[in-house]
Amino acid sequence: MWVRSEYAGELAVLSTWLSALLPWNVTYATGFDGGTLLFVRFPLVQIRYAFGLPVARGVVVADPLSAVAFQRGQALELPYQIWAVGAAVFVVAVVVSILFYRDEDRAASWPGDPVRLLGALLSATGLVFAAATVLLLERGFPGVPVPVGVVFLLLFGGVLLTVDRTG
Repeated sequence: MWVRSEYAGELAVLSTWLSALLPWNVTYATGFDGGTLLFVRFPLVQIRYAFGLPVARGVVVADPLSAVAFQRGQALELPYQIWAVGAAVFVVAVVVSILFYRDEDRAASWPGDPVRLLGALLSATGLVFAAATVLLLERGFPGVPVPVGVVFLLLFGGVLLTVDRTG
């Protein structure tokens, strides 16, 4: 692949950390009593901007578990639950990346290749977030969700899974 073996570890760690800063989903919706909603969903937090709505204005920040609790009993509960699963997988990826960054020699003694492990975790996170995006559409979430980070998670995961570690 295009990544040199000696830089695969750095790429794995940086890809994981960069993925924390990329929203996996951005949704813009209008037409709510003349108001507008913008949802920006990162792996571990959701930011909701509400403008021009009589009942909800401003910015609301929620973690996946709080968002699931807010949606309890609603049609959108399942997509939010799936987001929480994806967030849990992503937390594992972040922990692995920190351990790998702090002691690369120790990580090299793990039963599996840490670069491929991070590739698998990022790919799994991307797939779970893609499923949540599809369910948001199917369950009638207003607006069109754009899976920005899903593409990058799958791309990073694919690159890490295919990197040549023998060189």
